[in-house]
Amino acid sequence: MVEYPDRFNLASWLLDHNVAVRPGKVAVRADAGDRTYAEVADAAARVHALLKRLGHQHEQRALLVLPDGIEFVACWLGTVRAGGVFAMVNPRLSAEEYAYYLDYSRAPVAFVHVDAWAPFVQGARGARFLRAAVVVGAGADACVESRGGFAAVPFAAAIAAETAAAAPFDSHRDDLCGWLFTSGTSGKPKAAMHYHADFAWNIDHYAKELLGLRESDVTMAVSKLFFGYATGTNLMFPFSVGATTALFPEPSKPEVVLQQATRHRPTLLATVPTTLSGILELDPVRVADAFTSLRLVLSAGEALPPQLATAFRARFGVDILDGIGSAEMFHIYISNAPSDVVAGSLGRVVPGYSARIVGDDGRDVADGEVGALHVSGPSVAQGYFEDAKKSRATFKGDTCVSGDLFRRDRDGRYWYEGRGDELLKVAGIWVAPREVEECLLGHPAVRECCVVGCEDERGLVTPLAWVALHDGEAATPSSAESIVAHARAKLANYKAPRRVRFLDALPRNDRGKIARNELRARANTAERA
Repeated sequence: MVEYPDRFNLASWLLDHNVAVRPGKVAVRADAGDRTYAEVADAAARVHALLKRLGHQHEQRALLVLPDGIEFVACWLGTVRAGGVFAMVNPRLSAEEYAYYLDYSRAPVAFVHVDAWAPFVQGARGARFLRAAVVVGAGADACVESRGGFAAVPFAAAIAAETAAAAPFDSHRDDLCGWLFTSGTSGKPKAAMHYHADFAWNIDHYAKELLGLRESDVTMAVSKLFFGYATGTNLMFPFSVGATTALFPEPSKPEVVLQQATRHRPTLLATVPTTLSGILELDPVRVADAFTSLRLVLSAGEALPPQLATAFRARFGVDILDGIGSAEMFHIYISNAPSDVVAGSLGRVVPGYSARIVGDDGRDVADGEVGALHVSGPSVAQGYFEDAKKSRATFKGDTCVSGDLFRRDRDGRYWYEGRGDELLKVAGIWVAPREVEECLLGHPAVRECCVVGCEDERGLVTPLAWVALHDGEAATPSSAESIVAHARAKLANYKAPRRVRFLDALPRNDRGKIARNELRARANTAERA
């Protein structure tokens, strides 16, 4: 069992060994150029000094509103090095959303990109706790003026003028280090609060032990660094072994991922099923050349259809390691492993963790039966900020009571059955949307889909499928009939969708997950119209 010393600062743990052993190695590749480990460490120490000059105290939050790039890495590491608590949000939010995060986080300092400046300033009007915003990017100087009670500071000039803080803050391993926001599937996003050692535990057991990450790796992610999945796979994980991370700020459309992979030649690609599906639709010759260096492909965030995993393996000769993690546990805790992959399964419990599948009576269910997942491990969050009731219901010691439904087979592999709050009761029988969605994805015209419950004219719940078709396919009544017929041929009749509605693409939240609540609301609104 890995143990961490009492005095433990995560940023120091990620940086110091690299500066000592490989100071000249490229740590970050980005549009602004390459940065070595020595250069990243110096920038982080300067951010640390800047935070102190701005009056930021240890254990206070710093809000990061930044796209993927060198500045994100420096500000994130600098915040942790200073003993602060990082809180990361999408740099493409609305003013109303920024207002919520500023008030909820109580961050006295924010790092904000110029592209997000206008909505951020609007959202920051009347912010009770914000004292300074550090503005990142070309044109930052034009933003430097007092704004309703907080100062604006240009990042580049301020960092250049600072003297690097000599030593990291003397953190305890159980000091708060970071906030990871939930996806906000019900109500506003809440922060799962994590200690310094929480992150190190998952890095040691998932990244190093299960994935076998190594110094020679080049990592790349389609999710952005503000999302904990990418903060791990494309920042913490590579830094922990002295590898290199490739970053790009653009939205991760398949064509963009192809261009960046051609440029950086990643050995590890952390992705999501939607992007994988889009990659398979690109020119096979160009894609094959871009991905010749791949040795590991990770998938998380949403269900990976077995047929997609099989098609990717056939095309590129690389298995996709599907897994599941959460903000509550920091990162992935059940996963397929290299040389141990079963399509459709989420694999086995990651070393250092344990899991149970629990029935409604609170007892473990037998293998093959469906129940709620309870996962345990030292990376579990300490609770949700300002939500004691939800914290008590979710966290039991080192155990997280998940809302996910699973079954375990006789070989110890776990199979995802959906979320308990997404199940539909049709004709008095429970239906798992995931099962129906996997069936629909087997139809040759369907690119992506989401099944939700919808009340019919009798007030009864029936399955409705939102569907996005492959390019070249027509959204016609006959297409809808074909999709329903496909489902009825493969599923019990009550599970098949009664109606199909078409969209060019399914809506997603700022973490890249399908916005089921939005589709559910749209379905019922449309039916009542």
